[in-house]
Amino acid sequence: MTSPYDWIERSLATIQQANWHRAVKAIAGRPGAVVELDGRQVLNFASNDYLGLAGDNRLVQAAIAATRKYGTGATGSRLLTGHRDLHTQLEQAIADFKQTEAALVFSSGYLANLGTISAIVGQRDLILSDQYNHSSLKHGAILSGATTITYAHCQIADLRQHLEQHREAYRRCLILTDSVFSMDGDLCPLPDILKLAAEFDAMVLVDEAHGTGVLGATGAGCVEHFGCRDRPLIQMGTLSKALGSLGGYVAGSAALIDLLRNRAPSWIYTTGLSPADTAAALEAIRIIQTEPERRDRLWQNITHLQQQLGAGQNEGFSSANLQMTALRPPALCLLPSNSPIVCLTVDSPAAVLRLGEALLQAGLFVAAVRPPTVPTSRLRITVMATHECSQLEQLATGIKNAIVSY
Repeated sequence: MTSPYDWIERSLATIQQANWHRAVKAIAGRPGAVVELDGRQVLNFASNDYLGLAGDNRLVQAAIAATRKYGTGATGSRLLTGHRDLHTQLEQAIADFKQTEAALVFSSGYLANLGTISAIVGQRDLILSDQYNHSSLKHGAILSGATTITYAHCQIADLRQHLEQHREAYRRCLILTDSVFSMDGDLCPLPDILKLAAEFDAMVLVDEAHGTGVLGATGAGCVEHFGCRDRPLIQMGTLSKALGSLGGYVAGSAALIDLLRNRAPSWIYTTGLSPADTAAALEAIRIIQTEPERRDRLWQNITHLQQQLGAGQNEGFSSANLQMTALRPPALCLLPSNSPIVCLTVDSPAAVLRLGEALLQAGLFVAAVRPPTVPTSRLRITVMATHECSQLEQLATGIKNAIVSY
């Protein structure tokens, strides 16, 4: 007997064979620089909690107070029964933080991108999307029905060529880009993108998921970092990374936000953000604005780790410099980064899995990322403000040891 579901087992077998299979790892206790994984303490280099706020007691207490006052859930769409004054407070705080006219909070960053993109462009329009954009940007483009063309990663000349060839044939044009690319750590060339957008009458949506709280003089993100706050654009971001909570937002003109309230399906037809998450994000913004030293410490840690890994690469991260009698060690390459995301590319999925497991056995939790998430396998290291210098040094030593013992 055959079943129409038999293909699922075959598909899983193919994923396993390619070393692409993924499974969850349960962490116990609060998040932080040190977490409990499988019953033992490990150094955490796999979290997007860049400022260490997800375990901060002030966010916990804000969430508890909001739960006591408003209950555990928003209970419905914000256009029906789910809107609370806390949502308005958070949206105003985000708009002030980003220096925009208004903001709108979604229940996740993914929903923010799906809803916004599908609300502002359609079948008569053109989307130009960076090759390495986040999945939510790519799926938002598909959902919109617009013609979508991918341009080479951060290549302004390629973006210009596509605009010259295709822009005139479409009603509206939207350029999509991450600000910080989540699997590489590099920044988009935002000033150049905005210049092209002005020249070709195009809109720009920049995804600040990994820039908010981290980049810029006040932590407002990549737009602030590049001095582009006075330029017309759409800023999207998340509350779940440096802000230590859950949810997403879009910030921009008052007219844009009003349109999204009326046109974005992933906001209109979903339950509002929970009171606890809303209050925690509101407290996180307050902390970011009043404690710049937390962000300073993060950047000190980023610099220190890059120095440690750079020295390690010079001393022998390359397999050519290692004397081995068994399997050839994997070749690692440190990617350039201007963010807390520091990546070492590895030459195969099997090798990165083995290195990730070796690091875990040494008490170092590092994400081993493989295709199809990324084009090439890599160790994705994320730095937190709450890491100690000794912990960063322990990581660099652990990576060298893992290669030698491969």
